[in-house]
Amino acid sequence: MAESAALDKLDRAILRALQANGRETYEVVGEQVGLSPSAVLRRVKRLEEARIIDRYVALVRPELVGLGLTAYINVRLEKHTEHHKRNPMDLFRAAVQTWPEVVECVALTGEMDFLLRVVVEDMAHYSRFILETVLKHPSVQDCKTSFVLDRVKATTAVPV
Repeated sequence: MAESAALDKLDRAILRALQANGRETYEVVGEQVGLSPSAVLRRVKRLEEARIIDRYVALVRPELVGLGLTAYINVRLEKHTEHHKRNPMDLFRAAVQTWPEVVECVALTGEMDFLLRVVVEDMAHYSRFILETVLKHPSVQDCKTSFVLDRVKATTAVPV
């Protein structure tokens, strides 16, 4: 079921419903998609087993828990390995997993190697993070930051 072709219109409707509200009952989802609750349950279990549904989470609004500043940091790494047994990309990937301020990290093509989405309390917190963590990492050659002024669209739903 890993291929999108294996999803029929009912699977897609169930995925849309659960992306809108992951806590919705199977009865309500069934009413929305035209299936019985037990049929929805069987399909959801199959989607979970196929890892199409990865996990269920609570989406927290950062600004309401004291994290009022979001930044995107483009990071360029050094290209040589020196005496490390692991290359700079591996070292950076491992380090970023331990930085709680980083809520998303993607590898990129082009001029920069990674893009980090970072949520922090304020500019002082950002300054500490960039100076004491990111720029002190031995693999980091350069970084450029853009700050979020306004969240125009924010969704976790993929268009199934």
